[in-house]
Amino acid sequence: MERVRVELRDIEIFLTLAEELHFGRTAERLHVSVAAVSKAIKKQERAIGAELFARDSRNVRLTPVGEQLRDDLRELHQGLTQSLERARLAARGKTGTLRVSLFPSNHQELRRYWETFRSRHPQWELRLRVSAWADPFAQLRNGKVDVLVTWPPVDEPDLTVGPLLFAEPRVLAVAADSPLAKWSTASVEAVGDYRHVTADPVPGGWFDRYVPETTPGGRSIERTAVVNNIEDTLLHTAMGETASLFPAHVALYYPRPGIVYLPVTDMEALPYGLVWRSEAENDLIRALARVVRELGPLPG
Repeated sequence: MERVRVELRDIEIFLTLAEELHFGRTAERLHVSVAAVSKAIKKQERAIGAELFARDSRNVRLTPVGEQLRDDLRELHQGLTQSLERARLAARGKTGTLRVSLFPSNHQELRRYWETFRSRHPQWELRLRVSAWADPFAQLRNGKVDVLVTWPPVDEPDLTVGPLLFAEPRVLAVAADSPLAKWSTASVEAVGDYRHVTADPVPGGWFDRYVPETTPGGRSIERTAVVNNIEDTLLHTAMGETASLFPAHVALYYPRPGIVYLPVTDMEALPYGLVWRSEAENDLIRALARVVRELGPLPG
């Protein structure tokens, strides 16, 4: 039994590295050391007799053998993990799991939706996670999550946009020693010359709602600091490298001694709602959407 468990873990390490193409991020995701990731990959390469990844000082990429193994193992591993999960749930009297990935950080205010869902449907497990910014809809398409909480527009033909949870005004985060920090409010028009963050890859229209390409007056906004999560954004901001747009709740949930948050006067409120893959819609997703519709959006 121990031997099977270790082999499954090795497969998980391989598939995660095949997705991240970065030993450090793989180790962080799986809560293991970089050395453990390297050891597992070398073990698999010895067993197969070929390199699975080509590495140099800057890049990690799959070899043709690695690409074939990834394609062969991905569905098999997903089926195995789902079978084990169903067994664990059955042992606790649960019949299904709904996995929700969140872009907003106002977890406390959103608790009423999750607690209502759980109280109405004790037979189902509800799991929440924080979403990475890059390639936001891939997690729905690869089956890692069932529902995404994000802002519109979601112009994706295979995805369904569900009910709204809340909408918030915008704030601009700036370094405490920035000249902007002396202002009482901020204008996108006035700060358009400052560097802002971006994410890669992301759908253009979707991220443009978060950080526009141009000011209301038509001047270009430089978006060159690539980030993958809110902590990276705050780091760039505190160091004075960027001015960063956020929904207003970030000022409450992420206070920082080196950052000042300014209300933005010339941007619409940013709405957040449910999104899911249309073909994957099931009773659990419909139940959560029903809860959100019945409770209605948070007061503005």
